[in-house]
Amino acid sequence: MPELAEVEWYRKQWDVGRGDAIVDLALHARKRVFRGTNARAMQRLIGAKFLNSEARGKRMLFKFSGDTWLGIHLGMTGTLRVESADYRAAKHDHLVIRQRTRALVFRDSRQFGRVRFHHGADAPNWWRDETPEIVSAQFNRRWIDNFLDRHGKAPIKAVLLMQHGFSGIGNWMADEILWRARILPSRRTMSLGLNERANLFRETKFVARRSLATLGKNYSEPPRGWLIHERWSRSGVCPKHRTPLRHATIGGRTTAWCPRCQM
Repeated sequence: MPELAEVEWYRKQWDVGRGDAIVDLALHARKRVFRGTNARAMQRLIGAKFLNSEARGKRMLFKFSGDTWLGIHLGMTGTLRVESADYRAAKHDHLVIRQRTRALVFRDSRQFGRVRFHHGADAPNWWRDETPEIVSAQFNRRWIDNFLDRHGKAPIKAVLLMQHGFSGIGNWMADEILWRARILPSRRTMSLGLNERANLFRETKFVARRSLATLGKNYSEPPRGWLIHERWSRSGVCPKHRTPLRHATIGGRTTAWCPRCQM
């Protein structure tokens, strides 16, 4: 599932179309990705210019002239890409926005993603969110301590996956943060001491920033020595001292950790 940095990279793919008008639109209106959206109203995009875009956590918002807005969540398998102007949509290309010299394509084979449309002078209500971005100053110790206190009985891995607290953090990033903070993923959140909370806060900021600087910039891999390069394999080992990693399902997600580093 795309996470904070991957979403940022996908968002920027469509930015090549900024300043150009939409000349046509093709979509699979009855598909699940358009749930809750008036797909017919999306025809307002035709003739509008693509102005700018932004990302928040795992969501993206694209602004067009004429007070039109398009929101996209990639879900598990969604992608954004750019094709030639004469591109013919494939089976899972649920939205194709055509400009004079290109096609902006949203593809989602499993349809856990979502496309939303809004017409109005201000950004849509569904875009507004009081959850601060992790790389922002508003995501501070007070915020994280209050959030952890509200979910004290849950495993810390499950808490890191809660988007209303840790916006954009997904499975691999959560494992990376906990490994660096030396915290066992199954630990009850209420059991974390002050130093452990401080480590969690510091490593959350670090992993988010470095991921945006690598994956988010040009989809290059995080630096060598990160857990991500080992966590996918059942034979993966800790990058620090080659101890075999352990795996379990925590918070509904496959989780990897080092039994020597994280106790």
